[in-house]
Amino acid sequence: MSDRPFDGRIAVVTGASRGIGRAAALALARAGAHIVAVARTQGALEELDDAIRQAGSSATLVPLNLTDYDAIDRLGAAINERWGRLDVLVGNAGILGNLAPLGHVPPKVWQQVMDINVTANWRLIRSLDPLLRKSDAGRAIFVTSGAAHKARAYWGAYAVSKAALDVLVRTYAAENETTHVGAMLLNPGPLRTAMRYAAMPGEDPETLKTPDDLAPLFVRLASPDWTESGKLYDFPSDRVLAFRSPE
Repeated sequence: MSDRPFDGRIAVVTGASRGIGRAAALALARAGAHIVAVARTQGALEELDDAIRQAGSSATLVPLNLTDYDAIDRLGAAINERWGRLDVLVGNAGILGNLAPLGHVPPKVWQQVMDINVTANWRLIRSLDPLLRKSDAGRAIFVTSGAAHKARAYWGAYAVSKAALDVLVRTYAAENETTHVGAMLLNPGPLRTAMRYAAMPGEDPETLKTPDDLAPLFVRLASPDWTESGKLYDFPSDRVLAFRSPE
């Protein structure tokens, strides 16, 4: 097998300027993909571009706040005009909000968490699904969290948003059962990221795996050879988990 199996494939990665998104973008680039890198910070995107070039691939930089939903629509139109399809979507961007009792979460913070973690991913699906369907093997991977199922005190806004994301992606997968598009959820577990540090400032980061440890999974899940859809890949246990219906 070629060491660049993604040559000629196009991949959108959100939250691409740091952490998990940056690691995913670089892993896909090393596999040969052209990266459409989406993030808020131009400077960090340019640093990513340098790293992608060093890896022998190329990138299109898209400085974009994912709450600018019209811009997400324009992104889809631009990709369609330039390539006429999309092969991979990595929906990684997310925010923690603040850890507080539900009644103490400021409405503005609650709305921001839902806007980024849920609505922006729906808008990405809305804009990019037609392009993924034009691929011979469209793959969508969305980063979720174990918090979606634990219902831990004080994690309400973040946990609710990730639970909603899980159902969003599973629904999208169900709607694509008869197409060439697959959609997976990926739970990274505890990783050495800025978000993890904000949530757990007393934790020793040296005890955690890194985004680079996770990154090869994005290549695996984005591969045309990956056939699972509508399921959760749990990185801590290295297992694919099906969602059980109570019916």
